[in-house]
Amino acid sequence: MTDSTISGDIVPDNIAPDDNASNTNTPVIQALFGGTFDPIHYGHLYPVEALARLVGLKQVILLPNHVPPHRPQPEASSQQRLEMVRLAVQNNPLFTVDTRELERQTPSYTVETLKSFRQEIGEQHPLAFIIGQDSLQTIQTWHKWEELLEICHLLVCSRPGYQHQLSTPEMQQWFEKHRVDTPFLLSQKPHGYIYLAATPLLNISATDIRLRHQQGLSCDDLLPSSILQYIDAHRLYRQ
Repeated sequence: MTDSTISGDIVPDNIAPDDNASNTNTPVIQALFGGTFDPIHYGHLYPVEALARLVGLKQVILLPNHVPPHRPQPEASSQQRLEMVRLAVQNNPLFTVDTRELERQTPSYTVETLKSFRQEIGEQHPLAFIIGQDSLQTIQTWHKWEELLEICHLLVCSRPGYQHQLSTPEMQQWFEKHRVDTPFLLSQKPHGYIYLAATPLLNISATDIRLRHQQGLSCDDLLPSSILQYIDAHRLYRQ
């Protein structure tokens, strides 16, 4: 899994959930969101909170990864990144944390993690994986990417007016084949759909936060104060 940079506007509080998605008679979607989280910040948390309101998600499982296959190795240790994730969501009932990827010593391939969740919840329970628009654009580079929709839905954080064309006609055809515009449908099948959520996105990246911290610049509006305190206490991102 990758820790994607997310860009855009501030998330409003008045995003209403889809009426059908929030119906108590529909199956609960198990949703996962993975990343390096080096460190976790509002660009991770706010879009996912908005997505949860739109789709009617009851819980999102955060998956900090150990060895990202397509990115430089994290600056903070696995344990430090896990502790920061836990601090960031400790008072937010929407989020919980899963450590299975941190317990691996091999690269964290999304498809393998999804298969492990699928085995646990059964073949018929709706399972969804949350990604950013940038990840959708490069998803054909992921390990066994063709198997993803055989295991889960993809929930893509996007915004109105964003370019939705993928890199090749073949990828665009794949996207159009699986795309749905109604969140309710996600709970009616265990996997196979792509949903683009019109969530406002934040122009925040972990790379920028690390750089700003090294330069002594304020990061108060970029991540929770508990994370800033942790970073300072453990002298992270000072090189």
